[in-house]
Amino acid sequence: MLHSNLRTAQIRTRGDALTGGRPSVLLVEDSRAFTTLLAHRFETELGVSVVTCNTLREMRQALAEGRGRFMLGVVDLNLADSPKGEVLDYSLAADLPTIVFTGTFDFHMRESILRKNVLDYVIKDNRCAIDSLVNAVRRVLQNRNIRVLVADGLMAENSEAVQMLQAQQFLVVHAVSVQDAMEKLSRHRDIELILIDHALPGADGIELAKLIRRDFSTEDLRIIGFSTRENPLICAAFLKAGATDFLYRPFIQEEFQCRVAQSIDTLAQIKKLQAIASRDFLTDTYNRRYFFERGPVLVQHCLARQEPCCAVVLDIDHFKKFNDTYGHETGDLVLKSVARKLRQMIDGEVHLIARLGGEEFAILLRNMDVREATEYCNLLREEIARTTVIFEDEELSVRVSIGVALVAVEENFDNYLNAADQYLYMAKNSGRNCVFSDYSITRLFAERQKAG
Repeated sequence: MLHSNLRTAQIRTRGDALTGGRPSVLLVEDSRAFTTLLAHRFETELGVSVVTCNTLREMRQALAEGRGRFMLGVVDLNLADSPKGEVLDYSLAADLPTIVFTGTFDFHMRESILRKNVLDYVIKDNRCAIDSLVNAVRRVLQNRNIRVLVADGLMAENSEAVQMLQAQQFLVVHAVSVQDAMEKLSRHRDIELILIDHALPGADGIELAKLIRRDFSTEDLRIIGFSTRENPLICAAFLKAGATDFLYRPFIQEEFQCRVAQSIDTLAQIKKLQAIASRDFLTDTYNRRYFFERGPVLVQHCLARQEPCCAVVLDIDHFKKFNDTYGHETGDLVLKSVARKLRQMIDGEVHLIARLGGEEFAILLRNMDVREATEYCNLLREEIARTTVIFEDEELSVRVSIGVALVAVEENFDNYLNAADQYLYMAKNSGRNCVFSDYSITRLFAERQKAG
């Protein structure tokens, strides 16, 4: 069953106009209890603006007053003035992406609803119905920011997978061959899910899955293979090649939606766990383990492209005094304030910041030579020196010492940090609250010779 393209780009933006960027949902429900509960949960849990209607007449008025402003409609089929589901026809005629919420449901109604290209349906038949509906709306909202690649060798308008994904509000990229798919994947680095048809021109989809898995793990993106039911062994071959799920074509809409949602949810959970494992709980910077995992990769990129790179070690001066004199809670505030300042001043998309342990932080500055890195670290030091931490009525100043080492040739990653640590040791022995590097030492030596 092909789903009509719901003018996806227009739908993505039109629901944001009502409340300055907040998506707006039209809720049509004749039960006051359901209306109150759903509106509250949509607004508080999903951050959307909700307009409620109890009848088809009120819905017509709401759409007439603000046509095109709603990103999504949640519609109860059976209203006082819509005994046969007329409200759904009106919603779809208004080109409003719609989720059905109904208390009466059977096989014939299912067929009728799905033929009308609704986003989803939820049945009011158990205690979990409200949760299911909230999750259905949440998925549609999230889908607008998730990019999916479909490789099936068809024209996009003839691709069942493309049409069903677009109806679910995903950002869809389409490929017609193995080479086209690899090029699209290289161009769109934010792709989270790939659906691959076994019958790809030039090579089967299993070969594409193998190629993708050479560069991307299951923690990077998910793959769903699909094919006709002619050869049941194709499913096993896809899974062996690195696919994380498989579907038979023609698709059953509910199965398709659930499998796609499960893949997206699984990847989101993996990323969430990775984020928790890689962050320092106290300072919300990366932790030592992640720094020593990610740092070597970034260094390799810089060396391969002949881009400058510097390793930095930063230490808070007299940190033991904060703990001993004012208590560990004050010491924690100092660590948080320094980390917050580092995050504010350093672009985390380009550079890498981590807490190594105790009062010591490590930074990998990319696209900076030793002079630029030294001067930049001096700015960091000066900005941190303006930071104060309040203990009772006393303002406590914070100072840091910094060591900077150039990453010039490929060697063990520890060596870069050891070099930066040696410069930090020199900064500590030179009175603290300063930056030491090969550049600063050379400059200091030249100034002394000139003065002498």
